Amino acid sequence: MTATPEVQSSSLPDQSSPEASVGARRMAPEERIASLMDGLHSILEEAVESPSHWQVLLDASANLWRYSGGNVALLMMQMAQRGTDEPTLVAGYKEWERHGRTVLRGEQALWVIAPRTARVQQMLLPDGTRQRIPLGDKLPKGAIDEGKKTLITGWRGQAVFDVSQTQGAPLLVPRPSDAPTFDAPDLWESLARVARTHGFSIQVTDAQFGLTSGFTDFAQRQVQVGGWLNPEERVAVLAHELGHVLLHGPDDKVGRLYGSSVDHRGLAEVEAESVAYTILKAHGIDRGPQSASYLSGWADAVIEAEHSAAVRSSSPKQPASRVDIAKSVLGRVTAASKNILESTNPPGFGGKVPTAEVSPRVQGQDSYVRLQQPGGPSRGLEISGP
Repeated sequence: MTATPEVQSSSLPDQSSPEASVGARRMAPEERIASLMDGLHSILEEAVESPSHWQVLLDASANLWRYSGGNVALLMMQMAQRGTDEPTLVAGYKEWERHGRTVLRGEQALWVIAPRTARVQQMLLPDGTRQRIPLGDKLPKGAIDEGKKTLITGWRGQAVFDVSQTQGAPLLVPRPSDAPTFDAPDLWESLARVARTHGFSIQVTDAQFGLTSGFTDFAQRQVQVGGWLNPEERVAVLAHELGHVLLHGPDDKVGRLYGSSVDHRGLAEVEAESVAYTILKAHGIDRGPQSASYLSGWADAVIEAEHSAAVRSSSPKQPASRVDIAKSVLGRVTAASKNILESTNPPGFGGKVPTAEVSPRVQGQDSYVRLQQPGGPSRGLEISGP
């Protein structure tokens, strides 16, 4: 998850330059996490109530797809509160330094939520149980060493900066042009490869039940796509069905989270369509309003079903709230989208600076972000930052 809007001036963490935020009050770690979580709650409340807000979240997720859904939401909101453009490429202070860029004096950090981790030793005891001990501790007699593990022990606020808050060596950032050329066959093959990786075959057929545009058969491990669709529509349907493949198998995670998967099939459709929207948007294809806009109605159906189940079982467990459901859906959609986009490789870096150094050399038809275009339309690579 990521950062929330900062109500007060935010100071940089210990590892950042003191020049980046002068005289700002330092918040206690617990206070910052509480502030971030409050901000995320507010964003999700708006998203579940307003179809347009949900779509804005998906648009931002398509651009920052390497970030978690919660952090995308918080980065976007912080930038909006400052009246600046949406974030495009985000990194910590030292990471920018490694890429030859420095944070401009006086810039306020954006905040994201990052895990606190600890390394432990895992072992298998003679009685068959597993246990974890601090690194360096001696294993009990008869225990089998199962290697080192990294555990999440808590959460912390982490300061990051958008490329627009930095200066220095130019970065060539590949982005979709203003009028992208949609190569349906290439994207189709990339999506089909993802399906095959998960053990599913693809069948384009005119014989689907009820002439549905697409169908995922988990028993046969097959995805069917309507043969009467044009190539662009087939790609959109396949992206939707991949959302089902990754999220809605026989052990339906939606079912486990919210009760009966049959009762909440509509919520599964919202998730799958949101995955498809994000995938296509990352590749420069804007589908406009889509079925994910009905999240609010399906969230209410889930709450009602959970309430009925709790009454019947006299369970002390309280039904999920709209915000709980929106948080779950956003997290699942962005995780599935990242899984797919790592294979389809859309233009851009997904919001994170690549680990390998990017060459500043410009070739061919290139465009320059926030600088005057030397000539010709925007195409290919773009230089980000002042």
